[in-house]
Amino acid sequence: MPDLPKNESWEHIEELVAREDSTALTGYLATLSPSDLARAMSRMSDEHRSAMLTLLDPEDAADLIEELHEVQGADLIEDLPVEHAAAIMDEMDSDIRADVLNELDRSDLEAILLEMTPEEAKDARALLVYPPDTAGGLMITEYLAYSDKLRIHDVLNDLRENAETYSDYGVQYVYVVSEKGNLVGVVRLRDLVLSPGSTPLSKIEIPNPISVSVDATLPELEQVFDRHAFFGVPVVDNFGKLVGVVERADVEEAHGEVAEKTFLRFGGIVGGDELRNMPLRSRTIRRLAFLTPNIFLNMIAASVIAVYESTLTRVIALAVFLPIISDMSGCAGSQAVAVSIRELSLGLIKPRDFIRVWWKEVQVGVVNGIMLGILVGIVAYVWKGEPYLALVVAGALSVNTLIAASMGGIIPLVLKALKLDPALAAAPILTTITDMCGFFLSLSLAAIALEAGKL
Repeated sequence: MPDLPKNESWEHIEELVAREDSTALTGYLATLSPSDLARAMSRMSDEHRSAMLTLLDPEDAADLIEELHEVQGADLIEDLPVEHAAAIMDEMDSDIRADVLNELDRSDLEAILLEMTPEEAKDARALLVYPPDTAGGLMITEYLAYSDKLRIHDVLNDLRENAETYSDYGVQYVYVVSEKGNLVGVVRLRDLVLSPGSTPLSKIEIPNPISVSVDATLPELEQVFDRHAFFGVPVVDNFGKLVGVVERADVEEAHGEVAEKTFLRFGGIVGGDELRNMPLRSRTIRRLAFLTPNIFLNMIAASVIAVYESTLTRVIALAVFLPIISDMSGCAGSQAVAVSIRELSLGLIKPRDFIRVWWKEVQVGVVNGIMLGILVGIVAYVWKGEPYLALVVAGALSVNTLIAASMGGIIPLVLKALKLDPALAAAPILTTITDMCGFFLSLSLAAIALEAGKL
């Protein structure tokens, strides 16, 4: 067993690059897991990363980039000379290559495409036309398709003659196409190998196989793979012509990426994608775009306190419970927002379903509001021994939880109907509403109790 380097992985890579030891570098990179590789790339300087990729064989460099997130891969590619970047792109799988190219600036993209081999560049341009979260954007173009006029021995001979080329293909099926390229059938490899060589493909094909359109969305693709235990599904254009294959693994990966970006947008990262090795200017702008509007939204919420300043001065104990009421209600609303965003992404609800969603959340909000109100009311009574203070905070939290849950459920639907991003805009809007309502309910109920001489 070889001795592992005692320094950090990126430091060892930089040492190998400095020695220009491409053999040792290739061998060491192969020992790193995808997460270790991504971490190492993020710690290295631009100069060392460019030198590393230049030192590697284009095929090995392509394998490395395929292990990284497409944003990180694009960051590596754009720092390279165009000729070397194009050579690496020529060696990448079609679907991952399209993902990386999509992250590049338009000028860099065109320059690389012009330097790529004509066939690979044409294939890449064809995939770049489709949105990334559709069958066309996820499909691969490395598949086996043969004319329905051929016989089994013709196919087997082709497989043997091009074994090296096909070795990287995820071959599970052989697709049968008409003279115009339309998908007409699929042949399992088992049937292909075990049938007599003189048998026409049309005799062993499964006719009219399940396929998806290039425009099929990610939720639609997930439904297909949920219903069928397929390794991959053929993709056809609007005329029925076979143009690619979308694999189960790529659909699952895309679903994870969508969920990850939604989470980041929900956390206030505009664009839904950020890595800490991105330029400072880009990261700052992404965050400020979310934080700046929140200043004004919070000022609106805080203005309610200014209106009831005299009430708060007379019942100073209420100041302790104001953040509890707003924060607990905000948590209840965030739960509702998260469920609505997930159901929207899965296609389970549409903006027109807001009444049903609202009613479902009202039911939860009533029960949870009462339970939380009772708990915080007990705490207030035990602390101060004031029954009306307990009633004020209990009532305010109960009603505000109901408002937060019901509003949290429908805000994403309203934003979706307005063509806005629910994951990005729902959180600050909900926070403003719950803060304003929480402060208003607490202070107005306290003011009523003061006027009645109960506090």
